[in-house]
Amino acid sequence: MNNRWIWGIPAIVLASALIGAVAASQRAERKDIVDTAVAAGQFKTLVKLVQEADLVDALRGEGPFTVFAPTDAAFAKLPKAQVDALLKDKEALKQVLLYHVVSGKVMSKDVVKLRSAKTLQGQNVNIRVQNKVVRINDARVVRADIECSNGVIHVIDKVILPPNRK
Repeated sequence: MNNRWIWGIPAIVLASALIGAVAASQRAERKDIVDTAVAAGQFKTLVKLVQEADLVDALRGEGPFTVFAPTDAAFAKLPKAQVDALLKDKEALKQVLLYHVVSGKVMSKDVVKLRSAKTLQGQNVNIRVQNKVVRINDARVVRADIECSNGVIHVIDKVILPPNRK
């Protein structure tokens, strides 16, 4: 028997079935936005604030959502007094966090074609590309297209604040 047949099944058919099964398994294992952020390890502050604002269930929802996620280092750039004030004002905190979320799954190939996007907070973020660097307001996208079961995360290097929260 030649090598193109395995147990009476054409090797190409078997390979195609295996590739399809692996791809389906990876899709099934994909975590939602919150679990992906937790697993990444660089979004501890963001996850804590999402919990404080009671947004965990919303970000685990069906979506899809696009999240511009500030890292822990990005949150560390904010004055401690500003973070403390947000922690004391749950509605203000919620508004700041929702300003980082856009409805729909907007991958980087689509983000770069936009000039702005309306956030779940209700106001637009500005989007610009210069020298292959994508900016959301004045934050730089440092990693794009972290796919989740209910959307996508783009990592940013700065917390973006709604115009009335600066």
